[in-house]
Amino acid sequence: MNKLSHIDTSGDAKMVDVGGKSDSARFAKARALVFLPSHVMEELKSLDFQTKKGSVFQSAIIAGIMGAKKTPELIPLCHPLSLNQLNVEINYQDEYIQIICTASLNGKTGVEMEALTGASVAALTIYDMCKAMSHEIVIREIELLEKTGGKNDYFKK
Repeated sequence: MNKLSHIDTSGDAKMVDVGGKSDSARFAKARALVFLPSHVMEELKSLDFQTKKGSVFQSAIIAGIMGAKKTPELIPLCHPLSLNQLNVEINYQDEYIQIICTASLNGKTGVEMEALTGASVAALTIYDMCKAMSHEIVIREIELLEKTGGKNDYFKK
């Protein structure tokens, strides 16, 4: 079993020391799914996802990017990172909206938390943009799909 990297030998929280690590190319891809009641999805499709508040998708994309850039302000033990790339893509199926957030950099630590935060904030923004239509919106499956660089690569099966 792997030990928790953010706990010291006394059991106290700590920020991981990355000072001795070499820079390497890091990449992460995360996903969030937003399930909407069918009447809400149909209404949004008929409006081309434009509401009185503006474009649902464009607002969520910008919010996801902004959220990912603020990850160390939201997640206490995350390192501030200088991202090379951050992208939020949104598409929809019959019953849900899928958000994919990718992040990359050349650095000493990974970008999983930035990708996860970007997907999460974009999902919350969709909720906010659509809550006047229903409060039965459910955000599910915020998950890491892929991570490369560093000690271990990960690819969701």
